[in-house]
Amino acid sequence: MSRTERIRAAFGKAAGHYDGQASVQQQVARHVADLAMQAVAEMREGVVSGEDQPCLRNDGRLRILEIGCGTGELTGHIRALLPDADIVATDISPEMIAEAQRKLGDDICFMQMDGENPCFHQPVFDLILSSLCFQWFNDLPAALGRLVHLLNDQGRLIFSTMADRSFIEWRQAHNRCNMIVGTPAYPMMEELAAIMASYKDSQLWEEQYAWDFGGARGLLAHLKAIGATVPVEGRVALRAGKMRQVMRAFDEQGGVCTYHIAYGKIIKNQS
Repeated sequence: MSRTERIRAAFGKAAGHYDGQASVQQQVARHVADLAMQAVAEMREGVVSGEDQPCLRNDGRLRILEIGCGTGELTGHIRALLPDADIVATDISPEMIAEAQRKLGDDICFMQMDGENPCFHQPVFDLILSSLCFQWFNDLPAALGRLVHLLNDQGRLIFSTMADRSFIEWRQAHNRCNMIVGTPAYPMMEELAAIMASYKDSQLWEEQYAWDFGGARGLLAHLKAIGATVPVEGRVALRAGKMRQVMRAFDEQGGVCTYHIAYGKIIKNQS
């Protein structure tokens, strides 16, 4: 089974209980929704002032594509904030799609799709949004290029993704025990900045969320519940005794774990 297939399966198993353990993900999704509304305000102000900025249809309706919608946290915020928008919400997991559709109803177009390799080919979207999905991509620069291509001129891509200090305390606990951690190596902000630099109009910034999971058991329960259980390629799972050793080391550090989140915005500019 390929890594992509294992990721799809892990998130499929988590779909029914994802929301109960996704507090960090929900907070980040709310921030992405706020960023989306700021972008819409920019676009609409451009329409009113006659500037050569936005590219909305004559009826003013936004076409929005969401990558990695999961159970619909960001989707629901966007629907509430932009009730007249045409939203296409996608995810690699059919079980996640089914859960989002159950929660939000049929007025959103849900479809299964690998966001790294979208099935769309023409620039038809005003906004492309994604929250905590891009860290699962195999080739982020190439994926960003494909997604930006799908934007209308002056359309916006807004995203959040994991950065290198995520789960730093869990990594440190492994290092203290001379164990190899299975957590993926997320990109440094400098690496993400280099990727974003290829776009003339782009922004990148970071936030860190220190979350108290109540110790190692709580952290592992959180990761399992949200489907984030696919390790780096080639990593062999620790035996029970070694895992208990790492868990004790983590708890001795205080049981708090960091989510290091990079937020980015790209404006497509064909001029």
